[in-house]
Amino acid sequence: MWGPYTLNVVARLRLFAQAREAAGNGRIDVPDGTVSSVLQFATQTFGEQFGEVVAASQIWVNGEPADPATAVGPNDEVAVLPPVSGG
Repeated sequence: MWGPYTLNVVARLRLFAQAREAAGNGRIDVPDGTVSSVLQFATQTFGEQFGEVVAASQIWVNGEPADPATAVGPNDEVAVLPPVSGG
């Protein structure tokens, strides 16, 4: 018997390069929903500098390019890929 408790359904947010630096972490579990809601949650968690990095980044879900309306469900992986600079 499970009782009246609700399990939190989560997705995994993976952060690379400047996004990882701004967050101080490479991955976290986040509430599912859409790419937009996942990134909003992360920006509220990590702050304005993180949000600025996200604004310039590509976002992928499960290895595929995604837009803000892309659905994110349990066990999905959302990746924040900042632009690469080199010399």
